[in-house]
Amino acid sequence: MPKIQNLKSKIIPPPLQPGDLLWVIAPSGAVREFELLQQGVEIWRSRGYRIEVAPEIDNRWGYLAGKDENRRHQLATVWKDPECRGILCARGGFGSTRLLENWTWGEEGVMSSLVSPKWLIGFSDITALLWSLYIEGISGVHGPVLTTLGGEPDWSIQRLFDWVEGRTLAPLKGCGWGGGVASGILLPANLTVATHLLGTPIQPNLDGVILAWEDVTETPYRIDRMLTQWRMSGAFSKVRGIALGSFSRCEPLPNVPSLSVEEVLRDRLGDLRIPVVCDLPFGHNGCNAALPVGVEVLLDAEQGILDISR
Repeated sequence: MPKIQNLKSKIIPPPLQPGDLLWVIAPSGAVREFELLQQGVEIWRSRGYRIEVAPEIDNRWGYLAGKDENRRHQLATVWKDPECRGILCARGGFGSTRLLENWTWGEEGVMSSLVSPKWLIGFSDITALLWSLYIEGISGVHGPVLTTLGGEPDWSIQRLFDWVEGRTLAPLKGCGWGGGVASGILLPANLTVATHLLGTPIQPNLDGVILAWEDVTETPYRIDRMLTQWRMSGAFSKVRGIALGSFSRCEPLPNVPSLSVEEVLRDRLGDLRIPVVCDLPFGHNGCNAALPVGVEVLLDAEQGILDISR
């Protein structure tokens, strides 16, 4: 069993400001939505940022945005660029986990004491990269990728810029299940990706964590299977609370007996004796409020609130 990684001291990258350089990369699935990608780029440029798109952005190898070595090189190159202040992920899909085989951020890896920590922004499959940076003590942002940013409401876009530019975030309101109030370190993720990181070197120490989960196009029995794995592996044992975003298009198969995804979540999480808040506005196919990784939060399951401190 791979050793579960402990978190190093947290580093929030320096606040961004207009004029900063950010790179666009595709570390996961092949980019297909180039018009939406350009919309996302223009939102950042309209705020005064210099945006460079990696020349390999349209590479394809099956469902991936190029072969692993090419995507690894893309990520390493922009991270090592001393002028680059942040990395904007083009889309999710699948593929970022593949990059982390035999990958080292620190020591003899791509990090250097001469290069400041950078912002990494994305969600869904980008979970694996966010968690790997979290293990190194660097806080990223679980938030819209460039191909989804243009579909966000104004308040959600503003929330993303508020955080990366050094301002505070308003609490998010959902529906509390009861179970009291807990504080802990926020660890947002796509449930499917996070489940497949259990037992790998990318699984962080979950002691004192508030998990924040979303997912898309997973049938209820698959959600059940993943949550049962979390239960049976003991991964919930020291988790302090769970914040649930949207589980989009997670309906049962037609004409097949099934629980609803809501019933599965209640059944698999409701007896953990920790605070749970659902219906928070983050995830696929709807508002995707930016969530910082690795910061202290308060989860109030009586009032249904996730309150993020800096």
